[in-house]
Amino acid sequence: MAATAPSGVAAPQGGNPLAHAAAPLAGFTVAYPERLPASDVLLRHLSSLGAVLTRDDSGRPDQAVRLTALGASGPVLDCRIDWSEPGPDTASITDETAVQAAAGLMSVHGRRTGIPTRIPVDYASACSGVVAVQGVLAALIARERGTAVSRVGTTVTHAGLLAISQYLAAASAEDDEIVPKDTPENGPPFRSRDGVWFEIEALDQRPWQAFWAELGVAEQDVRRGYQPFVMRYPKAVSPLPASLAAAVAERDFADLDDIAARTGMSVCRIRTVDERRADRDALVDGRVPGPWRLTPSDDPAPDAPAAVPPTPDQPLRGITVVEAGRRIQAPMATLVLRLLGARVVRIEPHDGDPLRGMPPMVGDCSARFIALNRGKEVLWADLKSADGRAAVVELVRNADVFLHNWAPGKAAAFGLDSDQLLKVNPRLVYGYSSGWGDALGDNPPLGTDFMAQAYSGLARQMSVDGTPRPSLMTLIDVLGGLVAPEGLVAGLLWRERNGRGLRVDTSLLSASTVLQYDVLERARNRHAPGCGNTGAPELDGPWATSDGLLALSARSHTAAGRLCRALGLDTALTEEDLGSAVADLLAGGTTAEWVAGLTAAGVPATPVATDLAALPDAPVARRALARRECTLVTAPWRFDA
Repeated sequence: MAATAPSGVAAPQGGNPLAHAAAPLAGFTVAYPERLPASDVLLRHLSSLGAVLTRDDSGRPDQAVRLTALGASGPVLDCRIDWSEPGPDTASITDETAVQAAAGLMSVHGRRTGIPTRIPVDYASACSGVVAVQGVLAALIARERGTAVSRVGTTVTHAGLLAISQYLAAASAEDDEIVPKDTPENGPPFRSRDGVWFEIEALDQRPWQAFWAELGVAEQDVRRGYQPFVMRYPKAVSPLPASLAAAVAERDFADLDDIAARTGMSVCRIRTVDERRADRDALVDGRVPGPWRLTPSDDPAPDAPAAVPPTPDQPLRGITVVEAGRRIQAPMATLVLRLLGARVVRIEPHDGDPLRGMPPMVGDCSARFIALNRGKEVLWADLKSADGRAAVVELVRNADVFLHNWAPGKAAAFGLDSDQLLKVNPRLVYGYSSGWGDALGDNPPLGTDFMAQAYSGLARQMSVDGTPRPSLMTLIDVLGGLVAPEGLVAGLLWRERNGRGLRVDTSLLSASTVLQYDVLERARNRHAPGCGNTGAPELDGPWATSDGLLALSARSHTAAGRLCRALGLDTALTEEDLGSAVADLLAGGTTAEWVAGLTAAGVPATPVATDLAALPDAPVARRALARRECTLVTAPWRFDA
């Protein structure tokens, strides 16, 4: 049965309500020139980790966020987030809409309807803010270990491409990727007879079959529906038989919830943002806390043995990470650490991770698996056996980080919980990336991407005409896989500065808050949205041209006015008439013609990438993607000594 209210998460400690018990950036000041969506996430997270924020009004031309240590004679580190790599062919990439169009996010998010569609939150910007924090913390670790790094840079576009790395790899595999046509109204999400929208989750066939059998669905439809339901994670579509949605539409939600409890199906009602705001873990003194919890060990650690020194472009070189993870969240997390220079060792059963065989394939391995796990070593171990668990303990004894995303209680059952492993290795940074953290008590529903979108209110936040439309692109799995290494690198920095190990807890639910800072805090500041969100007409598109699709950056009244002037349209038209007029005009010219003309008129226009396999050749991705056995995303940071 789905929980209806969380049990709460322990409040952060210390004077800063957003700072945790371990504050790795205590003693640092961060000066910033302005707050944009990406830099806002960067600044919030640096503050949550103990830094003091100050406004920089000096007029520095570089627009970089600058960190200075207490008592230092000058800046320690600069960090800059750009929209894209600079160049004349990327000049129109100046906002979230343009990034989503050019980097393929619109294409993946829109697979469900067959039409590229903007993710209705600033997703790429949020990812880039988290990626920037990872770079800042890794650079500071390198400095603690004797290697000077003075500048970190990343781009929103590169972070956006990292977020869809599994889709990029699949699109360029040796096998053709098959993405079936979807029918969104067949669910998920589903709607009950009494009008309740909800998500369901089953990670094996038994609860799936039992749930639908109780609802009287024909056995052939139940069998036919399971594979596309499970494959919605890698494919971003879920073409289910219409009989499933019809069956739940004949029952009230309370009945469906009872059936789910009896059959083992997880059910989660799609909640509102107001409901999420009322949760005890959502706000601390009116602010959303950071998406990690850092809990230091009470025991001092011995001095570190001599390690391989870092380099400016590999700031975590010499760090060893042990990962016991599956699916997306934990593998993405340790991929980030590997891209920062760490050695990563995965724990897999003797017959291998089942996802190694998920089509499309590159040779004898899944392209998606390669995208998330390339360059990692493997320890084959049966964790159900004493010998397998002992092998993991021995590996962790000399490691720096251990990360898992097992179901609640599994780590303790294996004897691999933080209490046990921190005794073995007092310098260890122990990470647990869960679905819910401790927000939903001891017996939560399955904690997966779409369940987190439902519970957090994000699915409702992204409604279309009042209908909740969670993304079938794995928004939260990926963001959870970015937030986790952010917390782990923060833990490593704290260890370097304080000489003790610690535990880092993150979850999909906590990761969802990174996309909801403004809406969750809006109750305390009803005027927060600003002029860009005051009912301006929806003119982003994508719009069909004579040879493709075009996205427009026109999300304010000012930008909409410029667009109307450029197209010779009356600004007094209703939104519906204005949209029709824009569509008619844009259909009469080529994409290249409109990009040149509208951008010159002050309305950035961006071609919408629809062929993920062709993205490595696009100017916007020239430093971010590499063609190897399939398309792979490169490290998203630039480090300067």
